[in-house]
Amino acid sequence: MTPSITSAAPPARRFQIDSRFVAPLLISAILLAGHLSFGILEDWKKTALCVTFSIVCEAVVGLLVTRKVPHLASSYVSGISCGILVRSPDWWPYLLAPALSIISKYVIRWHGRHLWNPSNLAIAVLLFVAPNSVASLSIQWGNNIWPMAIIWLLGSTIIYRLKRFHICATYVLCFFAFAALRATFMPADQAWATRFWAEAAPITGPMYQLFIFFMITDPKTTTHSRKLQMLVAFLVAAAESALRFFAPMAGWIHLAAHAPYYALTFMGPASNIIEILVQQRAKRTEAARVATA
Repeated sequence: MTPSITSAAPPARRFQIDSRFVAPLLISAILLAGHLSFGILEDWKKTALCVTFSIVCEAVVGLLVTRKVPHLASSYVSGISCGILVRSPDWWPYLLAPALSIISKYVIRWHGRHLWNPSNLAIAVLLFVAPNSVASLSIQWGNNIWPMAIIWLLGSTIIYRLKRFHICATYVLCFFAFAALRATFMPADQAWATRFWAEAAPITGPMYQLFIFFMITDPKTTTHSRKLQMLVAFLVAAAESALRFFAPMAGWIHLAAHAPYYALTFMGPASNIIEILVQQRAKRTEAARVATA
């Protein structure tokens, strides 16, 4: 008689968080640490409106376009990003920013891919067309390093698990390198170290935490190749540095003040378009090779 064989019980899975909730958890941690430390929220009611309207827009537009309500974690991230980063005495930017962000995801697409990071695009548009009514968050962590250290530790761990840490690391290293370069060519009225830390100081702000961990790493709007992702991070940092250095010389203080948003607005879609064109050409070449084989 053949002995019965019982299948081994599958190993118990460790507790895992749905990857779609990682970004909302991290951005909420940034908001909590920043607000408790320095009160980065100008008005929590405006931020709540921004988040709520973003979720409603995503549900409505998604239902109209795809005939189903999409997962709303992305809309939460868009809403809270706009709610934190937008600064205005008016209420309308807190409605228009999430609306632009959500609608752009469904309207501005090419070959099934997003070209712009939705939140970054919405903020850049508002800053450009309404500079007298809209500003951006610019508060820094000051001398208190612990909130920044906690966010960087938490954010780096999560981004590493999502296999996108190389983008953040490339951008940060390039940011400091270009800060050193700008300090070198600035008027020598202060010590080089003083000029360097003045140029590097913005990266300690909560705005940059959002930019580094969410905007330049957005899976839907970054290129597919790892090497190209790192190249794009370098180009974004280079474009930002150029705007910071040259824009004031031309009197374009506005471009220098919001350099990261504009740099990503230019470089992000350009890299996506180039990658799409290269992929399409490779497909046509492969199709022609198969046809003539």
